[in-house]
Amino acid sequence: MFKEISAKEIDSNLIKAISEEWMLVAAGDSEKYNMMTASWGFAGEMWGNDCMMTVIRPQRYTMEFINNSDYFTLSFYGDNKDIHKVCGSKSGRDTDKAALAGLTPIFSDNTVYFEQARLVIICKKQYVQQMDEACFTDKEPLSWYNGDLHYMVIGKIEKVLKNTSRA
Repeated sequence: MFKEISAKEIDSNLIKAISEEWMLVAAGDSEKYNMMTASWGFAGEMWGNDCMMTVIRPQRYTMEFINNSDYFTLSFYGDNKDIHKVCGSKSGRDTDKAALAGLTPIFSDNTVYFEQARLVIICKKQYVQQMDEACFTDKEPLSWYNGDLHYMVIGKIEKVLKNTSRA
């Protein structure tokens, strides 16, 4: 069961949650959706709103859903890495990742998230841009890439849901 809280009531260290717990980035609707594991992103204040930012490589199937959706979700699952073993290694183009990972989709608030999440952040997409090699003032991070620079996706936090059965 989910309870709505404000972004400022999130009791997790989001830097730790993103980097160590990881998250699922999801977008789409009941007709078609996809999700992927992500461990890079930011939370903070932008344009007078609580916002989240994640990054997605251009070849990821989830990027197609981000491009075609106004909303996306970032969801967290505690120490359950089995979900990420599936969602971080399989493509939704040719497999039902939700079924393989044992996830139950919930279609609400113009997007998709999963019943098993401990925390869901629903975002309205506000900015999408591919990183530009020329803008790197420190070239060291370019070693992470093979020409496939991430897209930065910034979303205004519209709703935060805390799973009270996982508290």
